[in-house]
Amino acid sequence: MERLTVPVRGMHCAACGGKVERALAGVVGVADASVNLATERATVAFDPARVDLAALQAAVAAAGYELAAPASEGEAPGDREREAREREQRLMRAKFLVGAALSLPVLVGSMPGLVPWAPAWLANPWALLVLATPVQVWVGSQFHRGFLHDLRYRTASMSTLVSIGTNAAYFFSVAVTLWPHTFMDLGAMTYYETGATVITLVVLGRWLEARARGRTSDAIRRLMSLAPRTARVVRGGAEVDVPTAEVRVGDLVRIRPGERIPVDGVLAEGASTVDESMLTGESVPVEKAPEAKVFGGTVNRTGTFLFRATRVGSETTLARIIRLVEEAQGSRAPIQRLADRVAAVFVPVVLVIAVLTFAAWTLWGPEPALLYALTNAVAVLVIACPCAMGLATPTAIMVGTGRGAEHGVLIKSAAALELLHRVDTVVFDKTGTLTVGRPEVTDVVPVPPGSEDEVLALAAAAEQGSEHPLGEAIVTRAKELGLGLPPVTEFVTVPGQGVDAMAPDGRVLLGNRAMMDARGIDVTSLADRAARLAAAGKTIVHLALAGRVLGLVAVADRLKPEAAATVARLKALGLRVVMLTGDNRITAEAIARQLAVDRVLAEVQPEDKAREVKGLQTDRHLVTMVGDGINDAPALAQADVGIAMGSGTDVAIDAADVTLMRGDLRGVVAAIALSRRTIRIIKENLVWAFGYNVVLVPVAAGVLYPVWGVLLSPILAGAAMAFSSVSVVTNSLRLKRWRVSDKSLAGGSGGVQ
Repeated sequence: MERLTVPVRGMHCAACGGKVERALAGVVGVADASVNLATERATVAFDPARVDLAALQAAVAAAGYELAAPASEGEAPGDREREAREREQRLMRAKFLVGAALSLPVLVGSMPGLVPWAPAWLANPWALLVLATPVQVWVGSQFHRGFLHDLRYRTASMSTLVSIGTNAAYFFSVAVTLWPHTFMDLGAMTYYETGATVITLVVLGRWLEARARGRTSDAIRRLMSLAPRTARVVRGGAEVDVPTAEVRVGDLVRIRPGERIPVDGVLAEGASTVDESMLTGESVPVEKAPEAKVFGGTVNRTGTFLFRATRVGSETTLARIIRLVEEAQGSRAPIQRLADRVAAVFVPVVLVIAVLTFAAWTLWGPEPALLYALTNAVAVLVIACPCAMGLATPTAIMVGTGRGAEHGVLIKSAAALELLHRVDTVVFDKTGTLTVGRPEVTDVVPVPPGSEDEVLALAAAAEQGSEHPLGEAIVTRAKELGLGLPPVTEFVTVPGQGVDAMAPDGRVLLGNRAMMDARGIDVTSLADRAARLAAAGKTIVHLALAGRVLGLVAVADRLKPEAAATVARLKALGLRVVMLTGDNRITAEAIARQLAVDRVLAEVQPEDKAREVKGLQTDRHLVTMVGDGINDAPALAQADVGIAMGSGTDVAIDAADVTLMRGDLRGVVAAIALSRRTIRIIKENLVWAFGYNVVLVPVAAGVLYPVWGVLLSPILAGAAMAFSSVSVVTNSLRLKRWRVSDKSLAGGSGGVQ
């Protein structure tokens, strides 16, 4: 299956999106299709052997819309769509200004009783006709074209409602103007102000909506702007500037202070500090030495260096992030299904309500009944806008995923974002996730009168030739302290026990208790301390010289500094925390006590991790798995939501639904807080969108008139309709202020002010 994301033109409401989606899904060879009204893009998964782009475009064209071609080679993604949206915004702005300039005098001239200072000629029906006609014909042309389009394809949309409503008011007014005596005897009057003002207000709403929707994709634009246009490449012994798209794997690229790195690579010469905050959200620059990885889009701060390109074009980390964020923003959250189902039948239902309203007022309304019937039917048509329902979910998803990416929380789909707020169990892999992933010396215990430095120096000297992780940890610690190491020869590894070497003062033995017992070394003086350290989950290494014990070194995979606080914050959010590890139970339970996790699953083989996660799901728990290694990938895929540490392997990151680019455990809390905040915004949007129509459509139909004499003017209906769409998008934009705050990490839903 191939997956293609392309722009769709001609959509204006949720009903439009549903029709395009059904047209794509009906093509033989298409496995899945989703349409996002907020981004105006369709994502299609299809079999290229059975269907091609031309067939997809033909299917969409048959539904009355246009499926644009994807970006060409070398063209920045989204350039054409952005230009098209900017043109649309300029046109909407011009139409609103013209509409406002003409509608205002029409409104004033139609209300001489309220505006007595208006010139008499402005109240003349012919003057009103001249002023209102450009608004009806040109300013409202998009709605009339949409209505004709709907008639052709036997469908209905928002354009149908606006066009029918305003044309009814306009042509009735034209009839009154042309044959005044016939209609005046019935008490009729013109409604030019209704059609002109409603169209102007709807265009204003669409312009404001387009501007607001443009802001929802700010995160993508900011990410795309991080990649420099050119790179300084060493070719033929000289440095030449070439377009970034022409950089190839293996090229040497020169970077100077203050420049952005164009592609991913490995430092070959020089050293520097690099600001990687665009990837990780971490503001502290990272030291880079030869063989260190550098990433496209990051900023070189200090030194000059050469690096060898390893990933270019669409394979760079930045390009992958942009692609994943675009896919997430274009994906469909399960919570949106309700809005889609309602939108599919909403417009036909509104048309029926408008017809019933007209009939009821004509038959039973007070005189002049025809005028009441026309006014209320137009109000019903105008106020019932399905746009708010269509925008409620995707705009919040767009802003939420974009904001998460800016904070180093890369959420790959709307479904994952929605599901994350419902999880009740968080499973952590231990090694490399809760811990730093490498052994470190935690304790050095000498036998008096020896010192810690003497014990550590001799142990490091014995381990210099070892490749064992414990030995590397001891040598690393000695080097960090700048200890001088005594000369050691005859290094021999004793399998399962330790190392045997020769020092100037005698034979050096470094190993476990079994080695000491086998060589007749008495270690009882250290037994109590060794037992306490072992109970804390640490590995004990005894050191002996010339047949006498000198001390012990305790080595452990140290917990990450933020691990305990992260577990506490998750529990404060009401989540159950489980630790999953292949370590022995004693070590695992020692770590668990430090973290205060709720449950420990120890001695689990890598191939059994996914089975353990499935077991938790069988107990009716929604599980998120946090891991970083290749052996975590099956468990990450099995979990309801998989979260991979950005410091982990590509396999784990690809298998996960969420990636924490910073590799900081606090990102787990931030991801859940962002999910909860986003879902809250979506629910607010849906309540507003549905509640707006449920309450105001009956009011527009006149149900309050028999009791309180309340009717809703079509002009106010148009204003309310425009406000509904703008309010939903504006509410979603509140997520742009979300940040990883102390409140969000301590149990709140999220740092939005």
